[in-house]
Amino acid sequence: MLAQYGRLVAIALVVIGALALVATGWAVANPTTETTTQYGDDRVESDVQTSAVVVRDGELWSEGERLENSRVYALNATPELTLEPETRLVNEETNTPIDDAAVSHELVFRFEAVRDGDPFWNETHTVIDESPAVENGIAASTATIDVESYRDRQRQLERELSGIGSVDLEVEFRAEYDTSRTQGTQQASTAFHVTDDAYWLAESLATADEHTYQVGTAQTTESRSLGTIAGLSLLGTLSIVGAAFVARRAPVDEDAARRAVHEKRYAEWISRGSIPMWVGDYHISLDTLEDVVDVAIDTNERVVNDRQRGLFAVVTDDVVYYYSDRGLWEETAWPELNLTKQSQPPDDTPAFSPDELEFDGEDEFADPAEDGFEDDEDVWKQL
Repeated sequence: MLAQYGRLVAIALVVIGALALVATGWAVANPTTETTTQYGDDRVESDVQTSAVVVRDGELWSEGERLENSRVYALNATPELTLEPETRLVNEETNTPIDDAAVSHELVFRFEAVRDGDPFWNETHTVIDESPAVENGIAASTATIDVESYRDRQRQLERELSGIGSVDLEVEFRAEYDTSRTQGTQQASTAFHVTDDAYWLAESLATADEHTYQVGTAQTTESRSLGTIAGLSLLGTLSIVGAAFVARRAPVDEDAARRAVHEKRYAEWISRGSIPMWVGDYHISLDTLEDVVDVAIDTNERVVNDRQRGLFAVVTDDVVYYYSDRGLWEETAWPELNLTKQSQPPDDTPAFSPDELEFDGEDEFADPAEDGFEDDEDVWKQL
């Protein structure tokens, strides 16, 4: 196979080696670059703070004392309640306040008539509806209500709806915000309980939102895998070495290689010797040495290899079966001569001068009496 496709194999190995080495250089010169998207977070928190000022001295509080975010307020001691909606905007990535924003607050007290858990009538009182300025990331509003007036209104509605349904009082808070990156709406509500002695909010009106946004990209560069680079380099080197090895083996005489294989394979049937020209009356030329061996096997004879004539032959009776890469039987009688290098130059100048034709030592073509050749046969043997 190497004899037949050696050239193609060598070219393929050179191409593979060159590509592998180029790929190795490219891998070294071009490390991997990974692009990572970076994100930032904004947090928006809203809540309603409550406070009340004590209007008279008592066992628990002194006049003028301010109570803040109390779970319950005494109605006689603190008849007025101050509500302070507040919205905070913070960039969590840098932990800095966001001032470039617009915020609006709305605080509503709602009377709602309910029967069997379903509302069928309501009345709203808007306490706050404004857009406060944002300073240091905080937007704050404030309003003060007379709690007794809300208690009286609730009692009045309960009398009017007696036997029909109950009247609930709720506080609803709504905040809208818009920054350069995010916007949204926050809502919260809770029941507002008022008795003859106290009042309180059932739950907190706090709410919060978090927004994630893209702030940019970051690129990280890393060298490619050393295993990949080493593998490509090794592949390129081995391919070039393999191509050189194949090239040194080529060109290969395919027929001679095949004959050598056959000689080794059928060595037990082949003997070396000399085959005279006049052997046999009939001479049959076979295509391959293997065919000659087949004849020897069939006739139980030996194959004689005449190296001088480049001949393999089986002699049976008066028939000679032979194979020779020189051609027909008659053509094997003379040795192959390569006369291309001995051709005369174009100017018909002799290839050798008379002096160069003189043999070293004794004159072999001298007269026989002068110890030269005795006849032409001696001359042929010397040649």
